[in-house]
Amino acid sequence: MSSMWTLAEPGRGKLVEKRSRFLSFAYPLSTAGEAAVHVDELRREYRDARHVVYAYRVLKGKKILERADDAGEPARSAGWAILELLRGKDLVNVLVVVVRYFGGVKLGVGGLRRAYRDAASLALEDAGIVQYVPRGRYRLTFHPEHSGRAFSLLSRLGAEIRSREYVGGRVVVALEIPRDRVPDLEDGIRPWGEVRPVE
Repeated sequence: MSSMWTLAEPGRGKLVEKRSRFLSFAYPLSTAGEAAVHVDELRREYRDARHVVYAYRVLKGKKILERADDAGEPARSAGWAILELLRGKDLVNVLVVVVRYFGGVKLGVGGLRRAYRDAASLALEDAGIVQYVPRGRYRLTFHPEHSGRAFSLLSRLGAEIRSREYVGGRVVVALEIPRDRVPDLEDGIRPWGEVRPVE
């Protein structure tokens, strides 16, 4: 598989084209379910907008799940234009949503495609594009007395903590970590804890 890219952080953009306003939002994702949450939030926040268009690409195993929604714009003029942009940049685990307020002047299909693509580009540029590093989900279990060394190790290895709880007198941490750092994690916690893959 060739190099893939993703977003460093969420980003935003704004484009005005013939009095229509295009507000764009880019989000890094882990799952397609996260995309639905972001889209629903923006639909509620901008419920007075004419269109809330989106596209995403999410890695699931070795497959890339893709979806594009034109949200009432002419077929393949809006969400599809964003999806083509994401494909062209080899972006994965990314959602882009563009909210359009109609300005009274029709742009035509070609004009719409350009406007949605340009608005999406602004949000991607604001978010920052970085090389995609495959990550895995793991569960780490240890006694509370080892919390200091555990969290220090996770920080050093670039792990992202999803949740932590106490179960049966032990700390259970759900985390995501770059796959190439998993051997270091396993070696680091072997004397005092346990790590297991999730999924």
